[in-house]
Amino acid sequence: MNKVIRLGAGSGFWGDAMDPAMELLERGELDYLCFDFLAELTMALLQRQKLKNPQAGYVPDAVTYMNAMLHGARDRGTKLISNGGGVNPRSAAERIAEGARAAGLQGSRIALVEGDDLLHRLDELIAQGVRLENMDTGDDNFAAIRSRVVSANVYTDSVGIVEGLAGGADVVIAGRVSDNAVYVGPLAHEFGWKHDEAHVDRFAAAVTLGHIVECASACTGGMSSRFAEMPHMGRVGFPIVEFSADGSAEVTKLQGTGGRVDLFTIKEHLVYEIADPRSYLMPDAIADFTSLSLTQVGEDRVRVSGITGRPAPDMLKLVVGYQDGWIGESIAFFPWPNAYDRAVKARQTMLERFERMGLEASQVHFDFIGLNTLHGPAAPQPDPLIANELPEVGIRCAVRTRTMEEADKVRRAGAHLWIMGPGGTSFGTPIKPRPIISLWPTLIPRSFVEQKTEILVA
Repeated sequence: MNKVIRLGAGSGFWGDAMDPAMELLERGELDYLCFDFLAELTMALLQRQKLKNPQAGYVPDAVTYMNAMLHGARDRGTKLISNGGGVNPRSAAERIAEGARAAGLQGSRIALVEGDDLLHRLDELIAQGVRLENMDTGDDNFAAIRSRVVSANVYTDSVGIVEGLAGGADVVIAGRVSDNAVYVGPLAHEFGWKHDEAHVDRFAAAVTLGHIVECASACTGGMSSRFAEMPHMGRVGFPIVEFSADGSAEVTKLQGTGGRVDLFTIKEHLVYEIADPRSYLMPDAIADFTSLSLTQVGEDRVRVSGITGRPAPDMLKLVVGYQDGWIGESIAFFPWPNAYDRAVKARQTMLERFERMGLEASQVHFDFIGLNTLHGPAAPQPDPLIANELPEVGIRCAVRTRTMEEADKVRRAGAHLWIMGPGGTSFGTPIKPRPIISLWPTLIPRSFVEQKTEILVA
């Protein structure tokens, strides 16, 4: 008999909708409900929160979701897997355990997976000769940013998740495991895979299916080039993976939900955020997307089969976040008639104010909202005669500075437009300066990383 495991995608990012995940839990007859909450910049933002409050640093949604779903999940035999621990999975696990006790779910087992946070091991890595070269720029002068580093998290594999499930966990909460590891882990646990030659293609298949569904509704109609055809996206169904022991799988969604699952929704997300389709490098395996076959086997049901790959890479990606200055920002809107001319005059006025205020900035940027905000320099120059007939035009100014004090001059200069600027100027809430966290992606040997899994009992 070909064993089949049903996994649901419960989240594609921090801030995703909760109701489709709850619908999956209630109607999906799932073995696992998996949640991806993290992005690269998210880790740096969470680390900043933890520096202010040692109990913070996890994704709040992760705790909210787990506490809201744990009762129903235990009743249905569904395990909950999440990377929402961010930079503080221990604190997240403790909050989930507290919520379980408060809900009368004593005995619930929460596995926390640590080991991805290398912030306090950077100097050790450097001392042992790891170059920490920037993957994007080739810069190897890591010393230039060392004093400004606020986070350092390595993408880890599914080993810690597997250990948590082997320990009887009802919930697994991890930090910066790879996005697809929250799907790979349950499958490796259920089928007894090992990271050996015999299971390379199985891991590659799990990585591929995890990649397809990890952004939830992105493979059921979201972000599609055919967005106009997608029905009822406000009631979209999150995807379900039915994964078989032979490495094949079918992607579907709940009947009656919005969106669509077809060959093109799967293809569109298969090529999302990848480089070489023959070599999709993940901590659990290297998948070859050109090896697979896609078949529409029913309404809202696509079969994925034939996936092959190679063993996991020896190097893992480490993303370092560091403080890199401040952003000052202001926004104003101008009404017809001559809305565009008013906005141009406001830009000139702000530049003159910056000069008088002695603004020290490395970048000064203006957008005309509705004309070039998205396309920037690629947008065509507006015809003033046409632009001046628009009902309104907005102007956004963003400035990069070294200090918060300099960045705050932008807010002040924007406020000066209230009297100095064109008549009819309309404002929103003044925008406070915010720090810039830049990313330094690099590679480190896998041998430096050791995951640790611990079970908390509610």
